[in-house]
Amino acid sequence: MEGIVQFLVRNSYLVLFACVVLEQGGLPIPAVPVLLAAGALAGAGRMNLALILGLAVLASLVSDVTWYAVGRQRGLRVLQLLCRISLEPDSCVRQTEDLFSRRGIASLLVAKFVPGLSTVAPPLAGITRMPLSRFVLFDGLGALLWVGVFVALGVLFSEELEGMAVLLATMGSWLFTILAGGLGAYLIWKFVARRRLRLARITPEELHHKLGTGNEVIIVDLRHPLELEADPVIIPGAIRVSAEDVEQHRFSVPQGREVILYCT
Repeated sequence: MEGIVQFLVRNSYLVLFACVVLEQGGLPIPAVPVLLAAGALAGAGRMNLALILGLAVLASLVSDVTWYAVGRQRGLRVLQLLCRISLEPDSCVRQTEDLFSRRGIASLLVAKFVPGLSTVAPPLAGITRMPLSRFVLFDGLGALLWVGVFVALGVLFSEELEGMAVLLATMGSWLFTILAGGLGAYLIWKFVARRRLRLARITPEELHHKLGTGNEVIIVDLRHPLELEADPVIIPGAIRVSAEDVEQHRFSVPQGREVILYCT
């Protein structure tokens, strides 16, 4: 354990850059504890505060601009990919779309403080064809705000964090056991929660076959206005309903008919 701690201290700038890049890239790597630790080391005079801020913001921009470019080139398929790999696919994408609709480009200033939204926001900006210069400006300001808040907290509570680090170091292998157990329990809980929502799935090919054989199905288009703007094609005969207004439209759907919903 002592060797790991010494490695982290000796390579603190590299660890900081890598953790921010990986977290903003969508991997479950927590960057906030690293930012707090970097702030504590800066408060103790063992790291340069300006270099911390610069490297962390640069790391965030590297990941975000990459996602922006992928969203601009690949379109809505990027959101479909995020839906597959995210633990909370529907909610994180929908919340980001709602935030973009209400706040526009200013949403980039706060997106990094909301788990999940920080990953979805950059590709969504690319999908909506936001100018790259404006994206970099507002995303960079949002990254600076995010990094600055947690580094400042690390500086303010550097003594308390240092004492906590000493305590964790004495725990040795027990620390990794606790962290691994907690992460495993969280992943299992999220998996069980997703399995509860067992909705019948149908592929586009199966739907095409149903329509071709004359099956009378009701198709409801629940896509967000941002998605509709990026891809305005609507399945012929589909009913356009906002996801927030589904409850109000339930009586307008004919009874005894198969209903198919799609949101991407």
